[in-house]
Amino acid sequence: MNQQDAVLDVQGLNVDIDTPRGVLHAVRNVSFQVRRGETLCLVGESGCGKSMTSLSLMGLLPRQARRSSRKLSFMGEDLSTAKKGRINALRGDKMAMIFQEPMTALNPAYTIGEQLTEHYIHHRRASAAQARARAIELLDKVGIASAGQRLGQYPHQLSGGLRQRVMIAMALMCGPELLIADEPSTALDVTIQAQILRLLADLQQELGIAMVLITHDLGVVARIADRVAIMYAGEIMEEGPVEHIFARPRHPYTQGLLSCIPVPGHTPHGGKLGTIPGVVPSLIGDLQGCAFRERCAYAEPSCARTVPIHGTAEGQSWRCIRNGAEVTA
Repeated sequence: MNQQDAVLDVQGLNVDIDTPRGVLHAVRNVSFQVRRGETLCLVGESGCGKSMTSLSLMGLLPRQARRSSRKLSFMGEDLSTAKKGRINALRGDKMAMIFQEPMTALNPAYTIGEQLTEHYIHHRRASAAQARARAIELLDKVGIASAGQRLGQYPHQLSGGLRQRVMIAMALMCGPELLIADEPSTALDVTIQAQILRLLADLQQELGIAMVLITHDLGVVARIADRVAIMYAGEIMEEGPVEHIFARPRHPYTQGLLSCIPVPGHTPHGGKLGTIPGVVPSLIGDLQGCAFRERCAYAEPSCARTVPIHGTAEGQSWRCIRNGAEVTA
């Protein structure tokens, strides 16, 4: 990818958190890019660093966390050196985020209308009437009927699916260039989840937004992603176009994740799904070599040392001592 085409360019991102037991390396040397109109899915088990990565991009890390990077560029602007005031100006305007649980992200003491219009008035210096018209327009766009009446309601008066649609509308109020969605459908039932994902895909295509979607669901990835980055223990183990990752996963961890998913027409009825033995290693203290080596069937002594990164002409890359051709699913 041409770096000049990237809306978001992240190189060597690290997030360290001080704990009573030592420094926890939540995100380790993470690099990726996202272009306009492209969806990148960050995938991995709970605790792998997906949400910490997204929060670091938005400047919303907890106080005890420290962010560092070789490069953190948004629309050509260096976020790593930007002042707090500049980050506040970008956040909610050109960079927006949809949080995982709308009932905790929305303020129960304010109406939907007050929460939708507040940052639009702030960022666009708009009047209350202009902000209200924009809010109604966006609620209509995300499929909420009687939008004008909804503005006077409180979050607890809406269903989970409607609250999530409100969160999407709120994120789109100022017309962002980058949208980060942190597991936006996890708390919803399957039917509503499908509707929300379809809505996000349609809105992104219509508006040309660059989107980073955080999820642990590979089924979601298959439906919505252009590119996918597989995270494990704070690192990206494999990254590339979604069709290549699913057709020929190169890293043993990616293969293990895909083997856990039933495939219609291939997985026998009542047959056993794949599993990944062992547990995720502690991320506290000094970390060397491949973090997956204790759970990997291909592990060798050299895995405890620096692990090379391989790549293909199609843009697929993976972090492993094996070049991928030797690894079979």
